[in-house]
Amino acid sequence: MASRGKPRAEDRRPEPADAGPPFVAIARGLAEIVTEHNLSELILDTKELTLTVRRGGAVAAPVHVAPAVPAPVASAPAASPGGAAAAAPEPAASEKHHVVTSPFVGTFYRRPNPDSPNYVSLHDKVDKGQVLCIVEAMKLMNEIEADVAGTFVGILVEDGAPVEYGQPLFKIAQ
Repeated sequence: MASRGKPRAEDRRPEPADAGPPFVAIARGLAEIVTEHNLSELILDTKELTLTVRRGGAVAAPVHVAPAVPAPVASAPAASPGGAAAAAPEPAASEKHHVVTSPFVGTFYRRPNPDSPNYVSLHDKVDKGQVLCIVEAMKLMNEIEADVAGTFVGILVEDGAPVEYGQPLFKIAQ
């Protein structure tokens, strides 16, 4: 029995030294997933470890999808005089809009439940971190927050509609 006690002690000594770097690598990988998918929180729960990664709101640059901005047509077709002059300012105006995209595949909801008002309406002022909608994915309700402060100028998806990863949801004028 003494021989069994020694290997256990030897096994325990290397574990903390060896356990540190893999857990750090796991934490870094989870932090990347949280950032890539615009999640507010991710929890990994195992027998040995419970690890919670929460987003602090420091970096949100990978969420921008610039090619999707020109796709929606603005409400400026009524400006027929000076068509060439109107075409030049329109791209400049759309560059000032930030597009909020879906971080994953799911179902888009503009309000927390059917009896509640929408999180935001057109022309509302929004703050960075303010909840804009919910995307339900695998029976989990994920709140989608504004990446920037500004004025809410476009709703690009119908309530209750399915959305794809990277699909534009809203436009915010900065």
